[in-house]
Amino acid sequence: MLSLPLNKLKLAYNIKFSAFFSLHHIMSANATPTVTPNAYLTLHYRLATLDGEDILSTFKERPATLQLGTGQLAPELEASLLGLEEGSHTTQELVPEKAFGPRNPDLIQRVSLATLKENSAFGEQYVIGDLVEFAAPAGGKFAGILRALDEEGALFDFNHPLAGQTVLFETKIIGIL
Repeated sequence: MLSLPLNKLKLAYNIKFSAFFSLHHIMSANATPTVTPNAYLTLHYRLATLDGEDILSTFKERPATLQLGTGQLAPELEASLLGLEEGSHTTQELVPEKAFGPRNPDLIQRVSLATLKENSAFGEQYVIGDLVEFAAPAGGKFAGILRALDEEGALFDFNHPLAGQTVLFETKIIGIL
């Protein structure tokens, strides 16, 4: 059995620990960056229907640059990016709960003609399917799709237009800061 004086044993331990720490630091510095909750990203992305029809795409344009957590993407879309590595190119099928949520029947509301006129430009005419913006009580805006119109009022759907739909979310992560 080899016996070393205590001071030499400590020195050998410190050398081994320092070498391990340096190697671990070098490996961490060279690791591929991954998407984190507040990351700055440069990426291409595409939202599409299940049959592949584009809803929105940056692939034929300049890539998007954004910071996660600032509302530039829907929170559910941001969540699907977490953990992806720089350089990855993925297509994910997102069910409604992981995309724009399920349809909420409570968000289908009747609006009086007076309210509709208040939120309209003078003489504006609406047709079924129009997206109409309304002033929110706190000063913001919200929008609904006109579903029906009669002499008493209008029926609007205030669900997100993609609510209740499974979508494809394709991403190519170009850079992560």
